[in-house]
Amino acid sequence: MQHQATTAARQDAKGLRVGMTDSERRLWSRLRSEQLGVKFRRQHPLGPYVLDFACLAPRLVIEVDGSQHLGQASYDARRDAWLIGQGFQVLRFWANEVLSDTDAVVSRILDLLANADRLAPTPTLPQRGRELSEDSQ
Repeated sequence: MQHQATTAARQDAKGLRVGMTDSERRLWSRLRSEQLGVKFRRQHPLGPYVLDFACLAPRLVIEVDGSQHLGQASYDARRDAWLIGQGFQVLRFWANEVLSDTDAVVSRILDLLANADRLAPTPTLPQRGRELSEDSQ
């Protein structure tokens, strides 16, 4: 399996699920239980990394960055490049943005999911209803 998580990432993910930040908890309350029409996983291990939120189909990663990310731009860039190389799109939000304007953050995620066909790394199958209506024209 190409996305197998390392043992260290799996162990880190367990601890991170318990110690989620306030902003991560707030966003998780809006992502969980397929409220946006897709399944998100929280603190999901992937390769050597732990992703704040991951939607495996359509391959979307959402990261909530706090002040600790100010000094690690090169690490984040390497991490994002690796994820993009694995076929994921990475969407980053500042923690204070999630806390102060959760609706706008969720709206941006929904906009991206509405265009999920451009996120998918493989072609999607035509919808049966659309295929029939196009053939009858």
